Amino acid sequence: MDGFGGPMYIGTGCFHKRDALCGKKFNDQECLNHWKSDDEDINNDQLIRETSLYLLEEKSKPLLSCTYEENTLWGKEMGLLYGCSVEDVITGLAIQCRGWKSVFYNPKRKAFLGLSPTTLAESLVQHKRWSEGGFQILLSKYSAAWCAYGLISPGLQMTYCFYNLWVLNCWPTLYYSIFPSLCLLKGIPLFPRMSSPWFIPFAYVTLGENTQCLLEFLWSEGTIKGYWNDLRMWLYKRTSSYLFAFVDTIFKSLGFSSSAFVISAKVAEENVSQRYEKEIMDFGNSSPMLTLLATLALLNLLCLLGALLKGGLGIFVTLPLQVLLSGVLILINLPLYEGLFLRKDNGRFPSSIAFKSMVVALSVCALSNVNVFTTN
Repeated sequence: MDGFGGPMYIGTGCFHKRDALCGKKFNDQECLNHWKSDDEDINNDQLIRETSLYLLEEKSKPLLSCTYEENTLWGKEMGLLYGCSVEDVITGLAIQCRGWKSVFYNPKRKAFLGLSPTTLAESLVQHKRWSEGGFQILLSKYSAAWCAYGLISPGLQMTYCFYNLWVLNCWPTLYYSIFPSLCLLKGIPLFPRMSSPWFIPFAYVTLGENTQCLLEFLWSEGTIKGYWNDLRMWLYKRTSSYLFAFVDTIFKSLGFSSSAFVISAKVAEENVSQRYEKEIMDFGNSSPMLTLLATLALLNLLCLLGALLKGGLGIFVTLPLQVLLSGVLILINLPLYEGLFLRKDNGRFPSSIAFKSMVVALSVCALSNVNVFTTN
């Protein structure tokens, strides 16, 4: 985004020019006039000293009240915009539409440090809020798709839309997490065999895309372990956070529910912090998103085991890409299996989630063998 007019405003790691945050449009001449001479600075300092401290105190008292912004442009045209769960992004978009540009600055010494969620459940909640807010922006009057047309560059529009459409990634990810495994269990091929020339394009795209992502991650001073963990979170947030964000946004748009700002807990208990420092995934409390992840993980495991029992090693020849896909999903979900069956600490999955996910996964496998995906 830095090459198209500046990165979006995310979080607190940002400095704003006061005029930009107060709703003013960018003007070259006005910005030049803001460079004041030394004499003007001296006169301003003298005026401040002559101003009564009592008057300044009286003028500042209304700023402390909770009603100061009522019947004003605060939250609409000035300051952070209200009505969106990602107020930082929508505010930054509005500022850029008024002609201002942002600059990405990343010094070697970290300029801003903060806290992040330490459990999987809280991380998914945070990603749900971010993706839901981005989708809300797309459907609002500040949408980068149409309202920003002509105000920012087309490239910046596309990058904003890419962020706003995060939630739609849940559908293809869910498809590839469910249907190839179920078809593997039934012995139905979805991809070409290794002996077919059509196998080459699929193999090329699979290897090329993942190799490019790995090289980009390493080029950004990441590690192979970090890339694998990032891939794991990529799968988890797409199959849970984005799905729930999409459904909630549609319901709110249709008037079936109201907006609510969910705050991510970033202060953890001592034992949770210790597991976080040891890079042990903590699943926190019970939640529908964790139940969905556990169900998908068990479904992939059961489907692969069932396919091996039914077809033996021959499935590696007849259904190679589906076996590879199921195997990768199982490797990614190893921490979930540990949390479901092996771990004994407080960071494991609640027994209620383990029971519900196992029942649902077994039921789906049983139904698929009865009347789903049947062919003549």
